[in-house]
Amino acid sequence: MSLRRSEWPEVGDLVIATVVKITDYGAYVKLDEYDKEGLLHVSEVASRWVRNIRDYVREGQKVVLKVLRVQADKGQVDLSRRRVTKREKKEKLLLWKKDRKAESLLRTAAEKMNISFEEAYERAGVLIEKAFGELHDGLEKTAKDGVDVLLELGVDKELAITLEAIAKEKIQISLVNVKGILKLQNPKPDGVLLIKETLKHAKEVGEAEGADVDVYLVSPPKYRIVVMAEDYKSAESILETATNSALKAIEKSGGTGSFRREK
Repeated sequence: MSLRRSEWPEVGDLVIATVVKITDYGAYVKLDEYDKEGLLHVSEVASRWVRNIRDYVREGQKVVLKVLRVQADKGQVDLSRRRVTKREKKEKLLLWKKDRKAESLLRTAAEKMNISFEEAYERAGVLIEKAFGELHDGLEKTAKDGVDVLLELGVDKELAITLEAIAKEKIQISLVNVKGILKLQNPKPDGVLLIKETLKHAKEVGEAEGADVDVYLVSPPKYRIVVMAEDYKSAESILETATNSALKAIEKSGGTGSFRREK
């Protein structure tokens, strides 16, 4: 958030900037997160030779740049575009957008409570950032798990309830999914019922781990199990736990089973 930014960025930092003026030797930009100005020299615009800088940047454009030098005494920040990788650019833009959205949500809460944004930040934002690193991460957790997330941090009840309502309305929880095929067979007279119980058990095991789990028939004896969680590492772990549980259960009931991971 802009309120907790240091006065100047550090060398190596990625920053969001707006191009304000273009010259033959480079582009002057405004650092959106610091309210400072910087220079993107033409030699740092692209890896190849730049014939016309306007082929790469234009006035009003938002760009992701890397800080090369900071001379606070001269009020000067030298920046590079060519040293920013595609991955760094993508991640920085995503983080910046989340940061802006979180600040907007906090402003909305402040307006609803008829307090200043600065007061709302001091009463809630500081506590959330201390616990989660980023305001958006804490609000996303609140949208998922409820107001207790904020109350446990020490946010007063009225503000916590207000923030919870806004977060649940405005933040969409993104989930990833992993899936695979369970092949289950049981020759006993009540084998179909035992397989249904096995699948029900696998679903319950996965959901107990905090994931959304769907199990449905592909064609006998194949069943697809889909696990949806907040990240791939968690989803993979829960899928393994659920399917291992199913395989043990079917074997215990006198049947056989196997699992094949799908991409």
